[in-house]
Amino acid sequence: MAERRARPVPSAKRHGWRRTAPAKAAASAAGNGDSANPGAAPDSPSPAPADAASVVQAALYRDGVRVATPASLADTFRELREQRDGMAWIGLARPTEAELLSLAAEFDLHELAVEDALEAHQRPKLERYGETLFVVLRAARYLDASEEVDFGELHVFVGPDFVITVRHGAAPDLTAVRRRMEESPELLKLGPEAVLYAILDAVVDGYAPVVAGVQNDIDEIETEVFSGDPAVSRRIYELSREMVEFQRATRPLVAMLHSLMAGFAKYRTDEELQRYLRDVADHVTHTSERVDGFRQALADILTVNSTLVTQQQNAEMRALAEAGFEQNEEIKKISSWAAILFAPTLVGTIYGMNFETMPELQWAAGYPFAILLMAVVCVSLYFIFKRRDWL
Repeated sequence: MAERRARPVPSAKRHGWRRTAPAKAAASAAGNGDSANPGAAPDSPSPAPADAASVVQAALYRDGVRVATPASLADTFRELREQRDGMAWIGLARPTEAELLSLAAEFDLHELAVEDALEAHQRPKLERYGETLFVVLRAARYLDASEEVDFGELHVFVGPDFVITVRHGAAPDLTAVRRRMEESPELLKLGPEAVLYAILDAVVDGYAPVVAGVQNDIDEIETEVFSGDPAVSRRIYELSREMVEFQRATRPLVAMLHSLMAGFAKYRTDEELQRYLRDVADHVTHTSERVDGFRQALADILTVNSTLVTQQQNAEMRALAEAGFEQNEEIKKISSWAAILFAPTLVGTIYGMNFETMPELQWAAGYPFAILLMAVVCVSLYFIFKRRDWL
């Protein structure tokens, strides 16, 4: 990081913001500025009051030890000005626009980075604006109850004497990161860079339970695929979508960490932090490779499932065709016998009509002729149907 700079008196006109705070929020900030920070310079901005729902925790550190826990952003600004050799670590969760604008004016944050932090839904990235690093991270956690992956977004501003975290989502648990850092003052005294690397480590470590949960889901899906569960296709599709999101969260981290590693010499990064960052880079590379493997495995499973479904459908169609063929054979037999029996019935019906004047009624050979005619017709039809395999 660059050497510690002298903190300038903040000016509300430093940036031409593309977005302006709502009138109500600005009025509230102006109405509370003097009472919250009576010691501030006359031209200092009137910061918005700390909201318990957005300001998770703000603390000042000197030589790796917490020396103050301000109750508001205004108190944090004032005490940081008074303690030139201190470091502020401010944690926010879904902050208001007025709060971010007050932080931007105090710490000279670039307007583009502030806009990204306000809007969220950013891709993981690392950008440098002068002496300030702006880092966007996508954290993840595995929900056992619903067997889903929940993604959160974290924005980190790292300056010479401050760290500001803006969290959108439940993950990661930065309270645990702060506690671990405070238990390691030798690491915390290395400054904002140490906090950044601890946050990176927490985000990357949070991927491990997700990887384990997804691996278990894939094992279950493989079992369901070969057991013929019809609902498995939907589960494969949903998990594939989560892996696409997971891949978007992890893959850019590899390049980001290598970019930080490339600046070791230029920014005179402490050797301990260099080792720390390399370890984080190894972990995220391993996680990224596992995620790539999961996507390929799910694609293969989906292909196998489609093949099995197609085979099952073909088997069902074959069974239906065979059943239809058998029914057709039966119908042929029934139709053949019906035709054979119809011939004598027709002859007998004709000669059974009660008319006084009919041919062959006085013929002595009439009856034998009728019987012979019925026999010849029946035998002829039998052989015809037999030859066509209808009987």
